[in-house]
Parts: sequence; C-alpha cells; structure tokens
Amino acid sequence: MQATQVSAPFHRPGWVYEEKVDGYRVVAVKTGESLRLISRTGVDYAKRFPELAQSLAALPAETFTLDGEVAVYDQARISRIEWLRARPKDVPASGPVYVAFDLLELGGRDVRGEPLWKRRKLLESLIAGRRTVLPVRRLSSNGLRAWAQAVHRGYEGIVAKDPESPYEAGRTSRWLKVKQPDYRKDARGFYRE
Repeated sequence: MQATQVSAPFHRPGWVYEEKVDGYRVVAVKTGESLRLISRTGVDYAKRFPELAQSLAALPAETFTLDGEVAVYDQARISRIEWLRARPKDVPASGPVYVAFDLLELGGRDVRGEPLWKRRKLLESLIAGRRTVLPVRRLSSNGLRAWAQAVHRGYEGIVAKDPESPYEAGRTSRWLKVKQPDYRKDARGFYRE
C-alpha cells in the first residue's frame, strides 16, 4: 500500500497519524525457516542486513508478511536513509531496525481485508518487546498537531491513515503523506548529506 502525497497538513477526525520514516521500503516475508526482505524492485536485503533478518526470523510465528522500512536513527531518533548507505564514523546511531507499519499475513491467514486498526493490534502483539523490530511511531490523534510534532522533531513528514482501510495494492487515498519541503536542510539552510 502506498500513500498519496498531498501538499498541506490536514486533520480528519478518527484518522491516525504516524511518523514518515526515511529508509528502505521493504516487505518482510517469513515462511518457516526462510526470511526474505524484499524491496519494491524485488531485491532481497536479507544478506545485507543479516542481524535484522535474524531478529525478524525469531518472531513467534511460523509465517508472516510485514510491510515496513529498514531504517537507521540518529541520536535524536530521526531516521537517516543516507546512513543505510554509509554511516559517518564516530556518530552515535542505532543499528539497522525494521520499522513495521502494516501486517498482511500472519500464520497462514491473509489479513489484508481486515481494517488497519485490527492489523495494527496483531502487528503489535507479534513484535512486542523487540529492540530491532518496532512499530512505526504514532503521533497526535489531531492531524495538525501531528504535523507540528513532526516538524518540531525533525521528521521527514507524516503519514495519515484511515483506520478502517483494508490493505490495498498500489497507491491509495486512504493513506496520505505530507512531507516537509526543506527536510534535507539543516538549521543553517544547508542540505544534509
């Protein structure tokens, strides 16, 4: 499921608002002992991130399919996609983590037709207590406050989601994203690496 970009922050009663993660979009697929981390272009990142693949494989389900992003966070807990390619030396940062924002299949059961709120509960139960597999951070339940939080904390933006939405292939208007226009600029106006 892909969010449709909109130009300005908004509030829709009942919707949920999440951090927009700046990482590699990856679907994690576990089948028995096999764990794959598949990008949208079909690349399997399991060998590139072996510890992360091990953490996902250790989750307590025989099979699952998660939608999320592989990310690295700086000391301020801001995701930094450029650090997945090459992290600067002597800079405090997390190792790669899997930030899960949806669940498509669990234990052989296709849950894509279930509402997002129910899939989120199943997802949270599956990954509870993990340090390298995390649910995407939820922000304020008010879209405009969520946007203010994202700007204040330095996130790339927000993703707004209809909690009743099923999981659909492709781009949808039931998930909407708003990005900060100058996200890559630091406080002095220079673009970050």
